[in-house]
Amino acid sequence: MSKLGNIGTHIGARRKVSLALMAALGTLSLGAQAEGAHTKHVHAEIPGGQAQMVGTPAATQVMNLDIVLPVRDREGLQALARAITDPDSPMFRHYITPAQFTERFGPTQADYEAVRSYMEERGLKVTGGTRDGMDLQVQGSIDKVEKAFHVTMRNYKHPTENRTFFSPDREPTTDLAVKLWHVSGMDNFSIPKPKYVKRTDYAAARGISEDAVVSHATTGSGPSASFLGSDMRAAYYGSGSLTGAGQHVALFEYYGTDLADLTTYYKNIGQTNKVPVTLISTDGTSTSCTAKNKCDDGEQELDITQALGMAPGLAGLEMYVGSTDTAIISAMTTHSPLAGAIGCSWGWTPADASTLDPYFEKMAVQGQSFFVASGDNSTWTKSGNAESWPADDANIIAVGGTDLVTASAGGAWKSETAWVDSGGGISPNKIKIPTWQQTAGVITSTNKGSTSYRNGPDVAANANFTFYTCDNQTTCQANAYGGTSFAAPMWAGLVALANQQAASQGKGNVGFFNPKIYSQNVTSSYSTGFHDVTSGKSGSYSAGTNFDLVTGWGSPKPAIITQLLK
Repeated sequence: MSKLGNIGTHIGARRKVSLALMAALGTLSLGAQAEGAHTKHVHAEIPGGQAQMVGTPAATQVMNLDIVLPVRDREGLQALARAITDPDSPMFRHYITPAQFTERFGPTQADYEAVRSYMEERGLKVTGGTRDGMDLQVQGSIDKVEKAFHVTMRNYKHPTENRTFFSPDREPTTDLAVKLWHVSGMDNFSIPKPKYVKRTDYAAARGISEDAVVSHATTGSGPSASFLGSDMRAAYYGSGSLTGAGQHVALFEYYGTDLADLTTYYKNIGQTNKVPVTLISTDGTSTSCTAKNKCDDGEQELDITQALGMAPGLAGLEMYVGSTDTAIISAMTTHSPLAGAIGCSWGWTPADASTLDPYFEKMAVQGQSFFVASGDNSTWTKSGNAESWPADDANIIAVGGTDLVTASAGGAWKSETAWVDSGGGISPNKIKIPTWQQTAGVITSTNKGSTSYRNGPDVAANANFTFYTCDNQTTCQANAYGGTSFAAPMWAGLVALANQQAASQGKGNVGFFNPKIYSQNVTSSYSTGFHDVTSGKSGSYSAGTNFDLVTGWGSPKPAIITQLLK
């Protein structure tokens, strides 16, 4: 197992700041009054009274925070992102590098050092982060955190879950003239959850027998006719020669894995994995996930097998592991080699749904496609089991679920309906509808979409209880798990194939393709690249002709590669 360790930790002694820079810091380090951040940190349930305070954490308790600085010229970044992803723009797919991004939009060296000095002066230890990643990771006791950010940390009873959580009692502020973007790690109100579901749990929650859970696992080439990653490649890509050669796919994860499970998976199915898999800790979080440390690596392993099944010839697959969303995504947008396609199969409820937008916009101008599982509990809600975020963010590609039948084991696509629990709907976070969903013919009275807010998902792939999985060092199961967790990494692997083809033609990556496919799919070319899933229902919405709020535009056909590159 290749392990890079904490990529955010600076190597060697810290460079001395020049006298000129020190002079600049003198004017930047202290503001005339306490300066807040651009984003919110306190969940509405605290000032609203739904969360009852039940005590205070010990002053000596250690916290790990990821401090994010804002981009410079946000309007300029957004304009560039629009131009680079607009197929009608002369800037279409003219991407910039992470170094170019920092030079143009990243925090200045002076501002970055001012934040560092401020934190160190208040007793917080800098443990990682980079200027290129726009973040600074710090560690310190609660009493030092409270003084640095002018808050009081409290423990609260969670209003909907049987647990307590910690949070600041107010929005954090500093004495810096540099206005921060966000400070991650200040609360644990929302614990990220993987977007998969176990068949036994699914049945128990609905009071039905496990046998009553509908599955079409009759044509897979795995044990008990279950689907393998290679079956998804055959169904959605076919027998083409593209393998993802020269490309990198990344996975966004909150826990690591045990790659022995990956070895077992390939051994059991009679295949060989030739792709190097690298586990990267973005903030010191362990990349090991074993029974010994009571960690479940089910999500992480299925993400790997679905991505590799679709793109078996990748130059590398990198799993980024961290404890905060900003630490993970900061690394994914700066680490070399830069992944062209990324899968995220987790969901959570942030205090502010705009928190990651600067990073998503950074991905757009760097040519990175970010796929997010839309969820496994039908119609989106703001929080709870059907929580929508980050799938309802307007800057990512949301992937819904279908129920797939193939012609034979390892055979071609035969039919597809909407998966009964595919997540989707209208953004509960009231994220404004993006311009590409305002295209005439997208939102109709039939699909019941919103003309004011973001609708999802955008695309879809198989998510039914039809897969073969190996996890937790002891368990390999057929048809036991389902969820849009399987669909998101499939799409990431598929786009790696398209990026391989693009590279061979001297073109840029596919990148954030929503603006392209929405304008393309309202024309006669729609059926060229997508299976229009027209039957089935999930929650409040039904699948139907063209775009819908259960499967989006549908699942990919082999010709999707050509269509994305036009």
